[in-house]
Amino acid sequence: MKQGLVEGVLCALGAGLFWGLVFVAPRMLPDYPPTMLAFGRYLAFGAIALPLAWRDRARLASLTRADWRMAFELALSGNILYYLCLASAIQLADAPLPTLIIGTLPVVIALLGNARDATLPWSRLLPPLALIAAGIALVNRQELARLAPGAGRDYGLGLAFALAALVCWTWYPLRNAHWLKRNTRLGSGTWATAQGLATLPLALAGLVGVLLVAPPSGFALPLGPRPFAYLGLMFAMGLCASWLGTLLWNRASRVLPAALAGQLIVFETLAAFTYAFLWRGEWPAASAFAGLALMLAGVAAAVWAVRRHTRA
Repeated sequence: MKQGLVEGVLCALGAGLFWGLVFVAPRMLPDYPPTMLAFGRYLAFGAIALPLAWRDRARLASLTRADWRMAFELALSGNILYYLCLASAIQLADAPLPTLIIGTLPVVIALLGNARDATLPWSRLLPPLALIAAGIALVNRQELARLAPGAGRDYGLGLAFALAALVCWTWYPLRNAHWLKRNTRLGSGTWATAQGLATLPLALAGLVGVLLVAPPSGFALPLGPRPFAYLGLMFAMGLCASWLGTLLWNRASRVLPAALAGQLIVFETLAAFTYAFLWRGEWPAASAFAGLALMLAGVAAAVWAVRRHTRA
């Protein structure tokens, strides 16, 4: 169990480091509408999955109709809808508010996962969650100070999109982990590639639909005002945040209890804040450093609780 625990934590860490990129991308390309960011990222994910699928075609051929149906469900909720909502929220309400709301994911998913699977006694789960929640609150104290007063309609709409993103990204890891544990024959890489293949037609249909029905006003089609920066960032997210992040998270989901895996999504929050501060060229406040320390302490406490429980 110890080896699997270490492997799972490291895989979750790697996934979080890659996923953190998606929070700073809308700030790097503020002149690109959310639809172009979301569909561009997942078109890149699908394009990257194609040669990987050819290499892995024997394993992909063994997937059942139910597997492919689940892959499409996960692609729609955890990929397309989630990032559409997140990018919209960031551009409407700036990064702090969506980051605060998405930052609650480790607590929300751990609570829901443990309520469903009863992996850990609540007395061992709640203290690490309390540390993580306190850390999230401290980190976001600095971030929320950046919000402009009287943001009005855009702020309210951004809040709604952020809550929708929270729902999508809560459902995705729980459902994905449940499917992988029920179907142990699915390899982590094969399942990541399958989700990329499922995402490709959804992203293509979404982009074509937007361009035909409601093309972005004043946007230089097809690749916008900075085509090389756009293509480079989309393929970086498609490879790192989508395929590699999904592969690593699939492995973590397979070997870790749902309650612990949910808490380890805090690595995504930590990475998102780190990248945001680097992009702005500023240092976090003392309260943010304290919050980051509490979040890491919560993760360490959660891992220790799982090890202690499995030894009992």
